[in-house]
Amino acid sequence: MWITVVSLAAWCWLLLCQGFFWRTDVRLPARREPREWPAVCVVVPARDEAAVLPASLPSLLAQEYPGRAEVFLVDDGSTDGTGRLARELSRRHGGLPLTVDSPGEPPTGWTGKLWAVRYGIGLARARDPEYLLLTDADIAHAPDSLRELVAAARTGDFDVVSQMARLRVESLWERLVVPAFVYFFAQLYPFRRIGRKGARTAAAAGGCVLLRTSMAEQARIPDAIRHAVIDDVALARAVKGAGGHVWLGLADRVDSVRPYPRLHDLWRMVSRSAYAQLRHNPLLLLGTVAGLALVYLVPPVALVAAAAAGSTATALLGAAAWAVMSGTYLPMLRYYRQPLWLAPLLPFTAFLYLLMTVDSAVQHYRGRGAAWKGRTYARPGTVTDEG
Repeated sequence: MWITVVSLAAWCWLLLCQGFFWRTDVRLPARREPREWPAVCVVVPARDEAAVLPASLPSLLAQEYPGRAEVFLVDDGSTDGTGRLARELSRRHGGLPLTVDSPGEPPTGWTGKLWAVRYGIGLARARDPEYLLLTDADIAHAPDSLRELVAAARTGDFDVVSQMARLRVESLWERLVVPAFVYFFAQLYPFRRIGRKGARTAAAAGGCVLLRTSMAEQARIPDAIRHAVIDDVALARAVKGAGGHVWLGLADRVDSVRPYPRLHDLWRMVSRSAYAQLRHNPLLLLGTVAGLALVYLVPPVALVAAAAAGSTATALLGAAAWAVMSGTYLPMLRYYRQPLWLAPLLPFTAFLYLLMTVDSAVQHYRGRGAAWKGRTYARPGTVTDEG
């Protein structure tokens, strides 16, 4: 019973004291169009992205931006014709100028994506842009996306404006796991706190980051975070550490087109970086597992076990904690346009995330580390190839 009391108390604290993380109304802040639109360069790191480029790249080329804008796609050692396809899409669709180039393999100490970003920023600096839009190859933007991002950055004097792209939710496993992924992220990094000047909470969403070029130089991005597997959070921390102002919120018209149809695909997405998020610290891993169990698993277990044992008080406490948990999940399900009956299944999804986190640690200690796009980051600061 006392364990259940602690679980309910934890949910009451999360509900009221964790930056109202469960609300989904943090969207692009109030903005007005600047008198003169600054120059922007879009940097797209891409490794084996031929499957998603036809659904994403044309949306970037079609940006209705009043100022000068250009797209730089960095082909990071692709073997599926990513660069060739990008050029063909540019010829077919027209729009913003596109440059496709390749940096070669990353040196020791660099993650592949950040090495590609560094190369792309180097190409972009020759155009002297005021802002850089760092966006992933699977992200599709509405025609006014760049315009709205720049207007928000100028109006709020933000050094970073980042939007959490709406991930694809079509398969059964995507419905169970994807909204929870964003929900858990917001719980760790409440969006309201990120945008508050002086607050220590810092995060960004790597799929859509508008970065002031002068701040990138001041914060030494990406060199200062060259080893980071979770590069978006590291970028936001570097900017805040340099005195910058960061904003992060949910997107309305920025979408990821990458499919994760199977549980295996989603498992890889989470487990490749989960233990890196815990700084490869076994004590943090134990604390995370215990915390997930206490907060997400105790309420349904207490309800079922206490009801079977005839302990009404414990059953009511478990039911109350489960109800608060489900209630905080409803806004995210609405945002993703999913049926609300999925809310009570959150403990099951949390259990999956617990297993993914443990698996991430197991892979790390087996020497595999974070694997992505044929590269394995076996230990912090090392990069190897696999396959």
